[in-house]
Amino acid sequence: MNQQVKPNRRTGFERGSRFQGPVVKAKNQKQTLKRIWEYVSKQRLGLILAVGLVIITTILTLLGPLLIGIIVDNYIIPKDIDGTIYMLLILGAIFVATSVFTWLQTFVMINVSLKTIRTLRLDLFKKLQTLSLRFFDQRSQGDLMSRVTNDIDNLNVALSQSIVQIVSSILTVIGVSISMFVLNWMLAIVTLIIIPLIVWTTKQIIKRSSKNYSERQRDLGELNGYIEESITGAEVITLFGKEQATTKHFNEVNEKLRNSALKAEVVSGFLGPLNNFMNNLGLGLVIGTGAIMAVNGYVTIGVIAAFVTYTRQFFRPINQLSNLLNTFQSAIAGAERVFEIMDEKPEITDQKDAVEKKHFKGEVQFQHVHFGYKKDSPILKDISFTAKAGETIALVGPTGSGKTTIINLLTRFYDVDSGEIKLDGENITHYRISNIRDKVGVVLQDTYLFSGSIMENIRYGRLNATDEEVIQAAKIAHAHSFIKYLPEKYDTKIISGGTNLSQGQRQLLAIARAILEDADLLILDEATSNVDTRTEVQIQKGLHNLMKGRTSFVIAHRLKTIEDADKILVIKQGAIVEQGNHQALLEKKGFYYDLYSRLEVASIDDEAL
Repeated sequence: MNQQVKPNRRTGFERGSRFQGPVVKAKNQKQTLKRIWEYVSKQRLGLILAVGLVIITTILTLLGPLLIGIIVDNYIIPKDIDGTIYMLLILGAIFVATSVFTWLQTFVMINVSLKTIRTLRLDLFKKLQTLSLRFFDQRSQGDLMSRVTNDIDNLNVALSQSIVQIVSSILTVIGVSISMFVLNWMLAIVTLIIIPLIVWTTKQIIKRSSKNYSERQRDLGELNGYIEESITGAEVITLFGKEQATTKHFNEVNEKLRNSALKAEVVSGFLGPLNNFMNNLGLGLVIGTGAIMAVNGYVTIGVIAAFVTYTRQFFRPINQLSNLLNTFQSAIAGAERVFEIMDEKPEITDQKDAVEKKHFKGEVQFQHVHFGYKKDSPILKDISFTAKAGETIALVGPTGSGKTTIINLLTRFYDVDSGEIKLDGENITHYRISNIRDKVGVVLQDTYLFSGSIMENIRYGRLNATDEEVIQAAKIAHAHSFIKYLPEKYDTKIISGGTNLSQGQRQLLAIARAILEDADLLILDEATSNVDTRTEVQIQKGLHNLMKGRTSFVIAHRLKTIEDADKILVIKQGAIVEQGNHQALLEKKGFYYDLYSRLEVASIDDEAL
């Protein structure tokens, strides 16, 4: 397929509109963490190296306070200057080594995190490529972009800090606890008294902040969706003079995000001050108790000095774990939104026994087909017709009658609710989806061009085509006549979906794509609606050559362009009311005759109908 169909023109869904979804709540944090770990664990070598560096760093960190106590008792109090200097040099070497290993473990963990995020983002993007159009019709493009970028980036920040900190914090707490009990079990118990209070307050704050972080991620997705919509529709906004209204609504959405973000940050912001207060409280208890014990001769000054340092080291990793869990609320909220997409099931899938066919003759049969984009809103009602191989079938009818829907079903962007569509005598579900789309060339009214050169955009129809074949396709489509006058000709860069080209020029490039694709079936969905009458005549000559020997479906508003069609299907309100060739339909003097008589070569619109 040379470009994507946008069925929302007739589905009733508001694609890319200001999507108002339900508040996203954490459904299963344990399951989300498990799935995150499945990705992280793939980087086993990096994780093992990072953990090894953490162990070395933790051991070096624990040696510091021990040496401080020894220096105070054995060198400073006895006034041994030489011994003090020597021990301080050793202590300094330990601090330097600790810094080096800390940097190394951070570097390794960032590398692990980036590789993990790369895999997750790739899997998410692959998943998006498999999902059916109905999925995209019901979601804001900006919200989906937010999941691919912001939500995954939040997870990246958490991962790059979390695993090292978790391992380091756990090892430090265990090591410090053992060291304190070895030095003095009474002071160790005094230090641990404050732990239950820290755990309880952390649990309460995280419980309340989790929902707020989920709401913040939801509101961020909504804001991104509105920004994307506003940028895409900038021309329409300007034409209708709705800049102030757009800015006003943006301010409302932006304020909504500010409020949810403020709630999340305010609630979680209590964690740091509370922990600092409890840390100082624990330190005060240790110093007070140690002073009393020192006066009574139960401990030395060096032990108290070591305990003061150990107390700082003991509470620091606990604070880090608390803050880490707080940070993880945002990451988990984002990860859940990512995995929500990953868990989506494609609506259109291949059957187990689906086959591929090298070439389709092009015989198409619709047999009593019924379909609706929504279950309670049928679009097509008992559609039946046959297109023989090589015939040109024209679809005529007012906007919303179901013409494009027939095309969407033929290309399996959707499956029928009932009835059957056959291609070369077999139900189209018997063929692989990729096989059908490879053999069907489509030119739409709404042309989309990708970033890159004109040459690359035309070659999108067949990636292995040579430059000569691309130029020949452009000539047949009459696109060469304007390309040759561009400053860089076929190397001209296309920006912002083709905004540096006119709508008619974009249409010609889309037609060139379809010509290059050389498909077995051809679909022209109002393919010449955006070009002037003179250019349309030229294009029709090229399309006439392209359509020879191929089954072609043509949707056109100008009836003059389909007079040579082998069969014309007149569709009204989802049903075929007339079918036959141009002359036969005129002789019937029915709906088609009325259209042709009243409009002649003008466009069909709802007012005229």
